[in-house]
Amino acid sequence: MSFDRLIEGIVKMQNPTVAGLDPKLDYVPASIKNACFEKHGKTLEGAAAALFEFNKAIIDNICDIVPAVKPQAAYYEMYGWQGVRALADTIAYAKSKGMFVMTDGKRNDIGTTMEAYATAHLGVTDIGGEAVEAFGADALTVNGYLGTDGIKPLLNICREKDKGIFVLVKTSNPSSGELQDMKLENGAAVYEQMGRMCEGWGEELPGKYGYSGVGAVVGATYPDQLAEMRTKAVHTFFLVPGYGAQGGGAQDAKNAFDKNGLGAVINSSRGIMCAWKKQGLTEDDFARAARAEALRMKEDILSVTGEIRTP
Repeated sequence: MSFDRLIEGIVKMQNPTVAGLDPKLDYVPASIKNACFEKHGKTLEGAAAALFEFNKAIIDNICDIVPAVKPQAAYYEMYGWQGVRALADTIAYAKSKGMFVMTDGKRNDIGTTMEAYATAHLGVTDIGGEAVEAFGADALTVNGYLGTDGIKPLLNICREKDKGIFVLVKTSNPSSGELQDMKLENGAAVYEQMGRMCEGWGEELPGKYGYSGVGAVVGATYPDQLAEMRTKAVHTFFLVPGYGAQGGGAQDAKNAFDKNGLGAVINSSRGIMCAWKKQGLTEDDFARAARAEALRMKEDILSVTGEIRTP
C-alpha cells in the first residue's frame, strides 16, 4: 500500500517530516523571478516558471534528507493553468528524486465527480485507449464530510494504483472546533466519529506495517485530541499540520506517534520555504536555509520519537 512506501522512506531517513511546497511569488528570490520574467514577461507563464524553479531548488536540497513533499494546489491554481502545469511539473520532479508526493487539495464531492478528482490526482485518464497520468501524486488530502459517498470512489483507485488519501479529521486552524468538537448523540465528538470512519474505510486498504491507505489530517495545535485519536484510530496514519509557523512544536506533535516512532508525518511549509529569513541569510540562500531547517526539524521531532523502526 502507498503509505508502506512512505513509512519505509521515513524509517530509512529517520525523518518523519514532509516539506510543504506552498509557494507564493513573494517567496521567490528576485534573481529567479527576474530571469523568468525576462524570458516570459510579467505574465502567468513567468510566475509559474518562477514557482517551478523555486521548488526545484528546494527539492534538490532536501530530497536526500526529507522523504516527502506536500504541494498545496491552491498556491498553483492562483496562477491559472500555467500554475497548474507548475504543480504537475513539481510533482513529477519530486518523484524523479525519489520523494513521496502528497497533493494537498482537500477535494470533496460524491459519485462520478469524486471519481474524476481521484482519476486526475491519483489515477490515469483514458485518452483514446491510452492510459495517461494527469498529475500522478502518491496521496491526496480529501474532505470526508459528505460521508462514504465521497470516499468510496477514491478507494478503488487507491487499491488499483497503490495510492493513499488523508481525510480531514481534526484540523489545525483556530475555528476547527466550531464544528469538529461538537458532540453527537452517541457522545463522540464529530472529529472522533470521522476518525472512526477512517478506520472503517481503511479496512479496504490494509498495509503491511499496521497502517491502512486511509490516513487522517490531525493538527499538532491540538495535542490532547491528537493523543486521543492516536489511541482510537490505531490503523490510521496521520498527516500533522500546525508545526512551526502555526505554533506547534515537537512536544505538541509527539502524541501522533506510536511506540515505534511511526504513525505520522509532520508538515512544515513556510518554516522551510522561508527559513532564510530566520537564519539571517539573503534570499538567494533560500535553498541552503531550507535544508538547514529541514535538518533542524528532523532532529527536533526525533527528540520525542527516538529511533524510528518498523514493527
